[in-house]
Amino acid sequence: MRNDDAMRNITVLSGGVGGARFLQGLLHGIAAGTLPGVSPDAEVTVVANTADDLWVHGLKVCPDLDTVMYTLGGGIDTERGWGHANETWSVMEELREYAVEPTWFNLGDRDVATHLVRTQMLDAGYPLSAVTEALCRRWLSPTYGAGLRLLPMTDDRVETHVAIADAEAPSGRRVVHFQEYWVRLRAAVPAELLVFVGLDESSPAPGVIDAITGADLVVLPPSNPVVSVGTILGVPGVRDALASTPARVVGLSPIIGGHHVRGMAEQMLGSIGVEVSAAGVGLHYGARSKGGVLDGWLVDAADADAVPRLAEAGLSAAAVPLWMSDVEATASMAAAAIELVR
Repeated sequence: MRNDDAMRNITVLSGGVGGARFLQGLLHGIAAGTLPGVSPDAEVTVVANTADDLWVHGLKVCPDLDTVMYTLGGGIDTERGWGHANETWSVMEELREYAVEPTWFNLGDRDVATHLVRTQMLDAGYPLSAVTEALCRRWLSPTYGAGLRLLPMTDDRVETHVAIADAEAPSGRRVVHFQEYWVRLRAAVPAELLVFVGLDESSPAPGVIDAITGADLVVLPPSNPVVSVGTILGVPGVRDALASTPARVVGLSPIIGGHHVRGMAEQMLGSIGVEVSAAGVGLHYGARSKGGVLDGWLVDAADADAVPRLAEAGLSAAAVPLWMSDVEATASMAAAAIELVR
């Protein structure tokens, strides 16, 4: 990207709720013309984590893809931050009457329709990327047209599993799917080990590498750095694409004042031995100039004392408010991140 060129292609590596909320602000900023150096007709490509995916009641469920799709398409339940708005629960009530497990993972009636369509298309031989494109024709195309694309990180089956202590197991541990750890156990027990099943053998979905190498800007939003952004980076070829892209790569900290804003980043970072701090996450990603993936790292104003440490590690860094309280505040975050590396 030449310095005198406006940014026209922005790629975001996204998890679920945090990534989706950041994207709302980014898209708002583009439409309002408040993002420095960004063209008002800039196109955004979202590469979403699929390592949270699972099969439940015979249906393929893609939590992060759906959270991004529903949020940007105006169909998200804003109070919960996930699932379909105006939801009812008749199917789950009947499944409980039949004592069909898992009863801890709730599928709303409207949400079931999405998973039915996805499962039918997968069974018919369509890859997940093609299925996602078809679903987005309903949710995203009417508003954004060709200006917004949602891609799964891979078409291959990848699942995150978490090892937790179990005194009754011969090894002293048992392994549960990430969704069971998060939804049923509420991340309330220590995660002793993370296992990313199928990740090393996966391939980037069509369009993913081109979206990174052909971008003017790549953003790592305040999503979980281990089980959301981290798994995207773990798809073979993605990290190399970030290293070689002519785009600037900037990230925003999901840790504010030593704690995650939402989710279980603290537990996940602890399980891989990374310091739970804004600086710790930035250093975990690392500077591209030193073999990492970032050019710049934005931290919250509460973590301003981390800026010198980050700069010493080769990262452009700045401290601004990072609370995504509304789309205006989030657009301001996006503007600050862009200004940091522009």
